[in-house]
Amino acid sequence: MLILSRKIDEKIKIGSDITLTIIEIHGDQVKIGVEAPKNVKVFRQEVFNAIQTQNKEAAAGSVALDALSKLLS
Repeated sequence: MLILSRKIDEKIKIGSDITLTIIEIHGDQVKIGVEAPKNVKVFRQEVFNAIQTQNKEAAAGSVALDALSKLLS
């Protein structure tokens, strides 16, 4: 993991087309602005984890439905 120190209004570049900007710092909370192309999906970690969980549950459900439909055929 790369660890960088930044102050308000300073930026971090990721590749040539993603920029992170430190917007505000209040105690232990940091607000970060993300500039990225529309085709790059940006999520908070907890939202990403929830999406992954839902996708796994949906996939497991579709497997169960496929097995059920084979039994009924």
